[in-house]
Amino acid sequence: MQHQTIAPTPMPSGPATPSLRPALFARYRALEDLRHDYPLILVDRKADRPLLRPLSRVIDDTLKRVAPADLSGEALRSQVLRLEAGIRARIFAGREGRLSDLWREVAAEMIETSGEAPFGALDNNLETARKALPLDGMVIGCDGETPGKVLRHAWDAKQAAKAHRFRKIVDGLILKLEDILKSDHMKSDEAHGPSALASAMGETANGAIDFGALSSVLHRARPEDRLPADRVDRIRGALGVLRCQPFFGPGRASHNCAERRDPYSYTFDTCSAALDAYRERLPDVLEFTKALTVAELEVAHKYRPELHDGILASFDESDLSAEQINLLPSALVCLRDGETESAEIARSYEALACGLPITVMIQVDDLLGPTSPEPPAHSFGAGTARLATMAIGLNNAFVLQCASAHIHGMNAELERGMEYEGPALFSIFSGATPSVPDVAPYIVSAAATESRAFPSFTYDPSAGGDWAARFDLTYNPQREADWPLHRLDYEDAQGQRQSEEVAFTFADFAACDSRYARFFQPVNGEAREEAPVTVRDWMKLQRAAANFSAPAIPVIDPDARLFRVTVEGKLAEMVRRCNDAWRRLQELAGINNSHALRLLQEDRLKREQTAESTPAAETPEPVAETPVPAEAPAAAQEGAADGAPWIETPRCTTCNECVQTNSALFAYDDNKQAYIKDPDAGTYRQLVEAAESCQVSIIHPGQPRNPDEADLEELIERAAPFN
Repeated sequence: MQHQTIAPTPMPSGPATPSLRPALFARYRALEDLRHDYPLILVDRKADRPLLRPLSRVIDDTLKRVAPADLSGEALRSQVLRLEAGIRARIFAGREGRLSDLWREVAAEMIETSGEAPFGALDNNLETARKALPLDGMVIGCDGETPGKVLRHAWDAKQAAKAHRFRKIVDGLILKLEDILKSDHMKSDEAHGPSALASAMGETANGAIDFGALSSVLHRARPEDRLPADRVDRIRGALGVLRCQPFFGPGRASHNCAERRDPYSYTFDTCSAALDAYRERLPDVLEFTKALTVAELEVAHKYRPELHDGILASFDESDLSAEQINLLPSALVCLRDGETESAEIARSYEALACGLPITVMIQVDDLLGPTSPEPPAHSFGAGTARLATMAIGLNNAFVLQCASAHIHGMNAELERGMEYEGPALFSIFSGATPSVPDVAPYIVSAAATESRAFPSFTYDPSAGGDWAARFDLTYNPQREADWPLHRLDYEDAQGQRQSEEVAFTFADFAACDSRYARFFQPVNGEAREEAPVTVRDWMKLQRAAANFSAPAIPVIDPDARLFRVTVEGKLAEMVRRCNDAWRRLQELAGINNSHALRLLQEDRLKREQTAESTPAAETPEPVAETPVPAEAPAAAQEGAADGAPWIETPRCTTCNECVQTNSALFAYDDNKQAYIKDPDAGTYRQLVEAAESCQVSIIHPGQPRNPDEADLEELIERAAPFN
């Protein structure tokens, strides 16, 4: 990873500029040199291969196969990694192509540049590695077209698998029905006539066989058990429908259709078109399903005209089973927020609610939307981040939300969603926001997930009957925290290395967008008497107190100079709403569940009330011979007496909040319950904040251990209720 040095700068006094970037972005100034999940390979589909594979991992797999692990393989490794960098440079420049083609192109350029002759050492090494490639496919970058390319690739793979299964079933029935008719035909006069026998046996010399006499003999020996005419007509009718079906291309047994139509297309730009096509094609679906039913019954010799004729005559849409519907292709609808009419995006919920096998992709390019209160004509604006969450309420639809940066990480979930036999919604943020110039879409999309502006999640109705089985927030960084925490290293004005822990919040994500620059104001260090409050601390304030302060975030300018800006007005409220939405998702995933926490609080109060109401005389005196149960309370009281911090460990609910604050200060024992690991490994502020955020109030900060720590008077006052 290439890190950028953050230089000190005087606090600016002018307005914030549109070129602000979150301070943590300084690490990723040269993304094209960084090995990450892009370029991404859309893998040629085979049963044992994933849909997607990063180029860097394919290169690593190839080197493991061909390059010795010792120094003798160092030259080959270096050459192949240079070739990978060449492919990556082409993809970042906007090129696309198959991996094998790009490999040959870059290899030829490397050989020409090196001055070596063809078939030399470099050429042989690169060709050896190319032959060891475990897969091939289109290589793409992360841009505004990535979500559509990935979803179409996954959908095509699903349809190819469906087509294989469909042809296996239909072609098998066609062959068996043809065998029934052939067997019946062999009992006919036509099949035993002189001309038919001569054609079957071929030319004979000198008329050695009298086919007329042979026909008369066979005719006398032929059984008379011919198929009824109505059954023959029924089988021929079913055969005609199966051979000429318009859903998939013809199979090996269905080429002889005189009236074949081109197969239907199942990709659409609007949900209206998909629903209209479903209604228009419904007669063909019903005709095919009835023919398939007839074929299955006839092959099994179970068709009973007195029973099945009436059933098939009244067969309609309501009689279609899920298995019959899922045998046919599913529809893919690709929508793009900002281009597709908002009404069409809203109609996607109608399409999903129908329960039909319709896969809807909503690509989001702009999460924040314009700053004006008037909603845009072709977008849900900031509401686009909630479209997938709304779809969860349908209960029967598979829902996946992720950013382009995390598509490969959720590859298994993507495949599971494509294989889901029912409606599915994929909401994907591309990161290609026009108002975020000079930042790679990969970084923007990753920042959207990091800041909780566009969390990754899946909802799979087929995974089980409860929320714990269906809903998954796994692919979010530090998912049990409000905001992910990172270490920010920088140099101060004196050139000294400094480090602090910062959260990447919704405000940091908004700082990328030039439209929101007016909501950030530089912090003038000379004019302020106290340090600005961070977004994390601001969120902990009561609303009344929060209204009189503005949170601040660290940012950098184009020269990587670090300073702080305050988050003003409307944007500060958006930060709060984003955090509220994230906490609701956490509850759905069983994280910090308010119902469970409320029950724990009620249980604690009941135990305290019971202890207070118990008469002192009834309290049994401790037995001298068994001092073990008294050790833990004694230690706790001793900690409280000498001012050391302590935790009521047996009552810990393992919520992870304190451990995430400082894992050197707080830790878990063998029972996954928290205790003070090292009271000198953190600050008194961290102890006080952990006590305030503890849902069951078991953390006791004690007294400050560092008399020089800032704001001790305020912190001691805040700690008093917990000591």
